[in-house]
Amino acid sequence: MTTNGSGTDTVEAAWQELLDSDRVSAELVVAAYAEPRLRQLFPWIGMWELHFSRCTEQRWTWDVPYIGPAAAGPDHAGPYYVEGPSRTQKIGRAGTAREAVAMVVERLPSNRGPAFNGTPEELATHELMSVSGLAPGQAR
Repeated sequence: MTTNGSGTDTVEAAWQELLDSDRVSAELVVAAYAEPRLRQLFPWIGMWELHFSRCTEQRWTWDVPYIGPAAAGPDHAGPYYVEGPSRTQKIGRAGTAREAVAMVVERLPSNRGPAFNGTPEELATHELMSVSGLAPGQAR
């Protein structure tokens, strides 16, 4: 079980791990990390795609677009595709990592970042309580 609140330290550790990794294009990770709005989100990799979550624990949120290389493989550095948040939503192609990052930033949900320290279910409860003005466990 996690504690409610910002997962800033967890998010930064995940970014540092990706910056030192070869699981995804270094160009892409550097471009995404340079964008403060994305740097607040929890980064994760799947199928050479860079995903961004509003929470720090699995199963991560799927409400932010993601970026993948047009040709699979961790060393590929563009062009990129941008999709999401679901796999059925095609956003477009970008010639550079910076262009792909800009496409994601344009489509960030209004309730993004900083990432919540916990699971998607805990995040949903936290957001519901914040909107209703109730403390966790408090009934109306």
